[in-house]
Amino acid sequence: MRRTKAFASSVLAVLLVGGWVRAAGPVAVYVSPAGNDSWSGRLAQPNAGKTDGPLATPQAARDALRRLRAKGELAAGATVTLAGGTYCLAEPLVLTPEDSGTDKAPIVWQAPAGAKPVLSAGRPVTGWKQEGKFWVADLPEVKEGKWSFRQLFVNGQRRCRPRLPKDGHFHVVSQPGVDWKKTEYRTPADKFEFKAGDLKASWHNLADVELVILHYWVDSHLKIKSVDEAARVVELDRKTRRKLTADFRPEGAPYYADNVREALDAPGQWYLDRPAGRLFYLPKEGEQPSTTTVVAPRLTSVLRIEGDPKGGKFVQHVAFRELTFAHTAWDLAPKDTGDHQAASTVRGALVATGARHVTVEGCTITSCGTYGLELADGCSHWRIVGNTLTDLGAGGIRQNGGGAKSPEAVQTGHNVITDNRIGPYGRVWHSAVGILSQNSGHNLIAHNLIFDGYYTGISVGWVWGYAPSVSKENIIEFNHVHTIGQGLLSDMGGIYTLGVSPGTVVRNNVFHDITSHGYGGWGLYTDEGSTGIVFENNLVYNTKTGGFHQHYGRENIIRNNILVESAEAQIERTRTEPHLSFTFERNIVCWSGQGPLLGKNWKDDQFKLDSNVYWNGGRKIAFAGKDFADWQKRGLDTHSVIADPLFVDAAKKDFRLKADSPALKLGFKPFDVSTVGPRR
Repeated sequence: MRRTKAFASSVLAVLLVGGWVRAAGPVAVYVSPAGNDSWSGRLAQPNAGKTDGPLATPQAARDALRRLRAKGELAAGATVTLAGGTYCLAEPLVLTPEDSGTDKAPIVWQAPAGAKPVLSAGRPVTGWKQEGKFWVADLPEVKEGKWSFRQLFVNGQRRCRPRLPKDGHFHVVSQPGVDWKKTEYRTPADKFEFKAGDLKASWHNLADVELVILHYWVDSHLKIKSVDEAARVVELDRKTRRKLTADFRPEGAPYYADNVREALDAPGQWYLDRPAGRLFYLPKEGEQPSTTTVVAPRLTSVLRIEGDPKGGKFVQHVAFRELTFAHTAWDLAPKDTGDHQAASTVRGALVATGARHVTVEGCTITSCGTYGLELADGCSHWRIVGNTLTDLGAGGIRQNGGGAKSPEAVQTGHNVITDNRIGPYGRVWHSAVGILSQNSGHNLIAHNLIFDGYYTGISVGWVWGYAPSVSKENIIEFNHVHTIGQGLLSDMGGIYTLGVSPGTVVRNNVFHDITSHGYGGWGLYTDEGSTGIVFENNLVYNTKTGGFHQHYGRENIIRNNILVESAEAQIERTRTEPHLSFTFERNIVCWSGQGPLLGKNWKDDQFKLDSNVYWNGGRKIAFAGKDFADWQKRGLDTHSVIADPLFVDAAKKDFRLKADSPALKLGFKPFDVSTVGPRR
């Protein structure tokens, strides 16, 4: 009898309270597409009587945890396990400070082993009818003006709207009333002259055609107000942010017309006739409506973490593991055309403000019109590890917090961003960056793979000139960045720095295949005011305009790097200032083309070069118009040599050094690039 009573007492210790088991471990909550929000969420599967089981939506799981917290039942934390399948959200999942865990009792949102739950900001399109060669779906919400979309995903793949020209670009002829040679580059435009035949006033739903203009380092997205074919002038519904030249040359900017109904003729293309509320899709070979999943976006974000950093209220100790976030929309503010640089105001599929000690690990962010993940004001001590960010409208990860004069609570930093795969990116916002770190310090950005974008790979800093900055002591190491730029925009690099950044180190990275439209396809790029940064042990090859370029800055150190095969100059320096701009030492610079070693401005003596190896396949090398002996008389490159660095096999991109390399005699320290990129 005593044993029976003891057993009964132990059962009562874990007795159901409000339908939940009070136990020593974390509370377990289950969500499933087969669930019901009226059920308890205690069971991973529905019971035999279908009276209880998992919840149906992540929002219901959040609300269940809030009720448990109010009862004091989350002392050990909680796990929310989402079964495999797709959760089409009617609104983003929003977490606030009341959804926090603690250091020892976190709140974990996760997938079960082997499952793939997808949190979707989109909605499946069904009800297809065959009309000739097209599938057609009638969408009353679109006709009523309640829904519109600019992207479509078919069987998990982005499908493109019809555009003209089908390949390549049109080019702006002139900007009426503007002399390109005399006007400042920030001169906006709301009209331009086009070449006869490029644009048509008769295009179907002309106001829905969008012109994407590629100029300087931005892409402007503009709708058409009118087309005058006789005068060959198009009037836009808003002003651009830049003059309509490709870069600083008086050369008309390239552009294309997107969403042209008359160009709909290639399998995989689609067109939304918005006034009629009809979606047209030209299927690819083998696609059938019964076996094809078509998703159109409804929301611009999937997950929003909303703390109040100014008020001292934070979302804390939350983790997301092995989840997929997908199908976010993109849109423009009424008078906006894009951004001044890096698509830096485009939001994220996952957006966080005032969030600390958050983990995003092993997740996938895909099929987005936005950045993948955005950390705004007051986000610190995050772990963004081992994720895949792919098919991105903008970039992969963007963080931007309060500046040097802001309260510490709104500053963003001390984040770990490692082992992520980012790319392709920039599919809508071509000027987006793989990892964009603005006004953020003390971060580790390491072992990431960034590829197939149209602008910069990694960008850090973001205070112009020599103003105070919080972007200091960032470590950027062991990243692999390649196949970026691709000839679309100018003024970009494998890594781009901006402003005063003491303690920042860029080391052991590989940057290659970087191609700009005009100027600015650099590997290592220190832009306006870049100061106090060390670049060491980086391998850079196959760039357009240089392995290294400094616009202006002070006291940067570029040492022990390998710079190989720039199509134009190998090292560039733009602005002279009355202080030491940089020290360039113990580097290997090797190329086989006709371009010079040094490009742009080397007239003063506010730089240091020494102990470098230079090699142009045996050709004579000029040093800013001087021969090597005269250059050395200026006190430059005193210990440097012109000699074959003796790579193991440069043709196969094996840039290890043979034992008798002259670089070793000058103090060059070999470094291993075999471990760059993700480790998992």
